[in-house]
Amino acid sequence: MPYFCLNHENRPELAASLHASGLDAWLVVCLCAEWCNTCTAYQQPFSELASRFPEIHFVWLDIENHADLLGDVDIENFPTLLLQKGAENVFFGTTLPEIGIAQRLLEVQLQADAAQLHKQHLALSSVEKDFAHLRCELRQTIP
Repeated sequence: MPYFCLNHENRPELAASLHASGLDAWLVVCLCAEWCNTCTAYQQPFSELASRFPEIHFVWLDIENHADLLGDVDIENFPTLLLQKGAENVFFGTTLPEIGIAQRLLEVQLQADAAQLHKQHLALSSVEKDFAHLRCELRQTIP
């Protein structure tokens, strides 16, 4: 699966790729801001992490350029990661800006079975669950 630094031009390409990958595919989104120095430093390692997991969609999403995808959820710190398996969020939160932490987090999630992932989803707060709409929003950009 490709790495997308999301922009308005490649939204249809991402939507088509998500659609083609099926309803149960993994999606890893880094929510960031262009003005954030931490985000700027984290972007290249995040892209390199994506290359280590070619079966997963990785998306770099600037929260100001794509506020329409976020709804009313406020991002309070960076980097904020969202991991989704199909329609379920299995992780949503701020992490330290060390890519090894994101890699380990993802590896643990990939080893979990469906029941464990569902339990994690149920344990998320309502705010964290609000991001369940993001995959749907990204898919709907198919022309």
